[in-house]
Amino acid sequence: MKYLIAGLGNIGEEYRHTRHNIGFDVAEAFVAKHGGVFRSDRLADVAECRWKGKVFVVIKPTTYMNLSGKAVKYWMDKEKVPLEQLLVIMDELALPLNVLRLRPGGSDAGHNGLKSIQELLGTNQYPRLRFGIGNDFPKGRQVEYVLGRWTEKEWPLVQQKIEKSVEIIEAVASIGIARTMNNYNNLTFPSVE
Repeated sequence: MKYLIAGLGNIGEEYRHTRHNIGFDVAEAFVAKHGGVFRSDRLADVAECRWKGKVFVVIKPTTYMNLSGKAVKYWMDKEKVPLEQLLVIMDELALPLNVLRLRPGGSDAGHNGLKSIQELLGTNQYPRLRFGIGNDFPKGRQVEYVLGRWTEKEWPLVQQKIEKSVEIIEAVASIGIARTMNNYNNLTFPSVE
C-alpha cells in the first residue's frame, strides 16, 4: 500500500513557518517522526517513509502554491498512487484556528493550491486535510495574514494540531478515511485567547 502525502506551501525562507505553509510543517513533522529525509527532486522535495507495512511518499512541492497540481500529478503518476491514497494538507481560512477537517473531496474554496490540483487531476474528489488558520485580520489584509507568521499565543496550539495531523495521516492509512473522519473531525482544540 502506497500513499502520497502532499503538504502545500511556498518555497523560500520568507515563507517558512507562515500560516500558508502549514502543509510543509505537517509534512516535515510526519517525515521526522518516521525517520525519513527530504531530498530535492523533480517539482518537489520528496521523502519516503515506511510505517506498519505501508509506504508514504511525502512531497513538499517546489512549484509555489499556485502550481501545486503539477507536482501532485507528477508524483502520483510516477509512484502509481491511486486518487483515494492521495492526501493533501493545506491551510484553511474558512475554519477557526482550533479546528482540523478531513474530507474525501470537495470544492477548492478559493484555495489556489487546491484549484491547481483540481485542474490537473480533473476532479475535486481527492482527500484533503484542512488545517484551520482562522480569519482574524482587518478587511483587505488577507494576504498579509495568510503569509504572516503565527503569533506567540497561537504557536502552542499550532504545534498541538501539527502532532494531531501526523496522527490523522497514520489513521487514514490504517483505518481508512471514513473512520478517521469520525474520530477526528469533531475534535476542538483549546482556543487561543
